[in-house]
Amino acid sequence: MSRIILLDENTANRIAAGEVVERPASAAKELVENALDAGATRITVRMEDGGRALLSVADNGYGMTRDEAVLALQRHATSKIRTAEDLFRITTLGFRGEALPSIASVSRLILSTRAEGAETGVRIEVTGGTIVADDEVSMAFGTVVEVHDLFYNTPARLKFMRSPNAEASRTGDLVAPLALAYPNVAFRILAGQREMLRTSGQGDMLAAIAALWTPEIGQRLIPVHDGAGSLYVSGYVGPPDVSRPGRSHQLVFVNGRAIRSRTVTHALEEAFRSLSPEGRFPVAVLFIAVDNEQVDVNVHPTKSEVRFTRDSDIHHAVSTAVKAGLLKSGIVSQLGSGAMRTGFSGDWLKAERYTGDPGATAQAELRFPVADASALGGSDRDPFAVGQSDTSSSSNGDATGPAKPYADQLRSFRVLGQARNTYIVAATADGLAIIDQHVAHERVLYERLTEKRFGAGIPSQQLAVPWNLALERREAVIVGDNLDQFARAGWDIAPFGKEAFIVRAVPTALRSRNAEAILRDTIDELVNQSVSRRLLVERDVVTITNACKMAVKAGDPLTVPEMESLLEQLADTENPWLCPHGRPIVVTIPFASLDRQFKRS
Repeated sequence: MSRIILLDENTANRIAAGEVVERPASAAKELVENALDAGATRITVRMEDGGRALLSVADNGYGMTRDEAVLALQRHATSKIRTAEDLFRITTLGFRGEALPSIASVSRLILSTRAEGAETGVRIEVTGGTIVADDEVSMAFGTVVEVHDLFYNTPARLKFMRSPNAEASRTGDLVAPLALAYPNVAFRILAGQREMLRTSGQGDMLAAIAALWTPEIGQRLIPVHDGAGSLYVSGYVGPPDVSRPGRSHQLVFVNGRAIRSRTVTHALEEAFRSLSPEGRFPVAVLFIAVDNEQVDVNVHPTKSEVRFTRDSDIHHAVSTAVKAGLLKSGIVSQLGSGAMRTGFSGDWLKAERYTGDPGATAQAELRFPVADASALGGSDRDPFAVGQSDTSSSSNGDATGPAKPYADQLRSFRVLGQARNTYIVAATADGLAIIDQHVAHERVLYERLTEKRFGAGIPSQQLAVPWNLALERREAVIVGDNLDQFARAGWDIAPFGKEAFIVRAVPTALRSRNAEAILRDTIDELVNQSVSRRLLVERDVVTITNACKMAVKAGDPLTVPEMESLLEQLADTENPWLCPHGRPIVVTIPFASLDRQFKRS
């Protein structure tokens, strides 16, 4: 007797079902995709007991004749492709012809369908993959698939099922994103009597996003679109302040198909790398339109993974589109009414006229400029030397460079004064702007350090008398491993013993500041980050930390010319909205909000 046998069709179907139908959610996704391929404009998904007792998908698509319906219940019967060559130019969501027979083999399935032009429909009952009834039925055009007692004949599969609520939620996670890819289709998802999702089908993408997530997210999203020819990226991304601790709010579609792609995810998050705080992930809905011959969807039975013939092109297109959308929009935090009441509570606006007396400066909560600029004092120092003395770009920007609409707004800010020696207060056309002087200067320094780092490096000032830097073991390891990064940041540091170093040069910008204290603070911060996260220090962390420690601090008094100079330099940066750590630089208070607070509206 041969040890190799040909499996019967029923067993083969159950094996296929194990790959295609993992749980009610995957069955629902397959059936909804079939409905979309059938041209449906209304799709209703109903579940009982999380989809285990009943999963129903009804659509108003073009339906099937009796012969087509019977054939559709056979494995590898499909209307989507004709030859093997068609696998390389798939334009539909389904194409394998496995979903319906796979689901039918592990359930009690009822398929009711009526084709366009037919006088009646057909109702076919299937139990465990075997047709047990075939009758005519009166119904509207379209198809209704009812899946009863899913996995009734494969009890081992039931052991892996979760609670009804968890299974229903998983179904929503897989099916609801299709409402975004097809905003012209009205979707409704019901779990028992609870409506999980309803969209109008009026083609409003943002309305569909608001229905899927929340109206608050939908209102904050920024449109992105970029590309040409056979590759185009469009969609929406959320500003950094609506980021999430995980990737739960990231959806990617390729030619209308919801997919997972490390290439796209990396490109998206790389575009946000300098905008979003570490450990946070962007909210995004991205649509990639690419020539069908440039993408392979025949990778996995669930069709959720794809391969691109040119990953680098996809990565570049996504990253470029997202960056361009963010930079064009102008990301500025706006103080809401509740936060305003907190911000203006107590004696925050203790206004005292600044006369240039250092003693008076320390006590003044809000400094206003006086008529004579020379009365401001302290003009011989320049805390913003980095970028003025070692950058080739002028404070007015490069007229031939890319458009920076928000930069123009920054240049129109009129400095009113300094609050708590920490915040720059400026008047805008629409209200007031509060600028955190430390994070603003940190952004300026970071971008210039980065620019120089990839060029010839930061200019250095040789020390007349080098100084010794004695460190503890962890500090010495961090410095020793990152000597080249410190060099690019303008430091000349060399080993000088077991856990000691000699410093021969410091960044030119620190020539009038306590360079040793700044260096030690930088090293301490790098050690803290390395120990707390148990990670190697990356080169960007060295640059960010250098920028942070070199920047003007909260509590440092600034003259009006210095504040104006800082805003000019901030306007020249690529990202004037957030510091490298992801903190906002500017918060605006619209006059409309002030009017409401003072009951002028």
